[in-house]
Amino acid sequence: MDTRLQKLIFENPAVFKVSKGEETLWLNPLKEPFELIRDELSVTKEQIRDASERLDRFAPFIEEAFPETKESDGIIESPLREIENMKELLSQKFSIEIAGRLLLKMDSDLPIAGSVKARGGIYEVLHYTEKLALENGIITEDDNYRELVNHKDFFNKYAIHVGSTGNLGLSIGIMSAVIGYRVTVHMSREAKQWKKDKLRSYGVNVIEYDGDFTEAVHQGRALSDTDPMSYFVDDENSINLFMGYAVAAERLERQLEEMDITIDEEHPLFVYLPCGVGGAPGGITFGLKHIFGDNVHCFFVEPTNCPSMLLGMASELHNDVSVYDIGLSGITHADGLAVGRPSKLVGKLMEKLLSGVFTIDDYRLYDFLRDLDKSEGIFIEPSACAAFKGVLGLEEYLDGRAYVEDNELTELMDNAVHIAWATGGALVPSKERGEFMETYL
Repeated sequence: MDTRLQKLIFENPAVFKVSKGEETLWLNPLKEPFELIRDELSVTKEQIRDASERLDRFAPFIEEAFPETKESDGIIESPLREIENMKELLSQKFSIEIAGRLLLKMDSDLPIAGSVKARGGIYEVLHYTEKLALENGIITEDDNYRELVNHKDFFNKYAIHVGSTGNLGLSIGIMSAVIGYRVTVHMSREAKQWKKDKLRSYGVNVIEYDGDFTEAVHQGRALSDTDPMSYFVDDENSINLFMGYAVAAERLERQLEEMDITIDEEHPLFVYLPCGVGGAPGGITFGLKHIFGDNVHCFFVEPTNCPSMLLGMASELHNDVSVYDIGLSGITHADGLAVGRPSKLVGKLMEKLLSGVFTIDDYRLYDFLRDLDKSEGIFIEPSACAAFKGVLGLEEYLDGRAYVEDNELTELMDNAVHIAWATGGALVPSKERGEFMETYL
């Protein structure tokens, strides 16, 4: 093992715990007040606005191509729901007082792809589609993009490749196939069979690998590079994916306003985001910080066997270190979070923004899944249930309570809003849902 990693493991209690496969909380020592670093960031609020406007331009096309979005006029968005019964169940079960309100951001129910990847993945495909269409005179920005449904033959000249553990592949594959692209999804060993079957039903070419996410990405990029008409979606480093996720923040702001929920210095917001390579939670965090600044506190949650973002940020090595380097297997039931090496792009952007990272044992994913079904009648997939570890964690850990005290939040917690970000689940077939409900580890 690298001597720097050895030193880190023995000097950093959180990293020592994750090296042993134990649940923990790592607090980010580099986090700074947002106003002090806003101008240092390599991505801007204007880029988020540009992404939002692009999605608005594509709304007529999405409404035409996906009838399930007609009610929302082609806008891909998910509900925000208060889950008071789940809050009470967790409080009683763990003898922990969860002060404030508990909400579920149901990206599990996003149209088309049924996961948070419907934000970044679909946005990246649309960004590329607009570029091709504008460059080739098919549309102008002033045209109604609904017209693009009539140009499948043009888009069929082009190919799209992506490496995925599952949900990103669904979002990229479904949208690309409907537009008309020749699309190939490179699936790592963690990908569920039903996700592969779903993609193939759309005519997507699915290539399966025995290796992990990193291998699927590597192989996908290599194959894409052999075709001059191919575009590779790089989940590890794509700024376009990141921007698609960031748009979620301004939409959440509107939803909170519609629920008469105020976020300010007296009413803090805590957001708990399941994390794999980091793109989705990183983009959402970035957007939220631009809107709410220091009044929002964002935490990622990762499996104990695959805490790649925690390791990358704690070591400051980012994508130059993997969980395998500290002896972890990287194998987890949280298939969407099974990423051994984090995104350098996201890790660097989060260095001064992210509050911290929790880790969670796999067995608790299924426990939380059943708790949510019992208390609220809501199903989300196991990976998404990681968010509930964060809900409990601020009170569960001494470091969590210290975070609240150090940020002068103790007297404000009754006014707090906690959001568990449900990252996937709506497309899971009934057979698999039943199996999840009966899984005990």
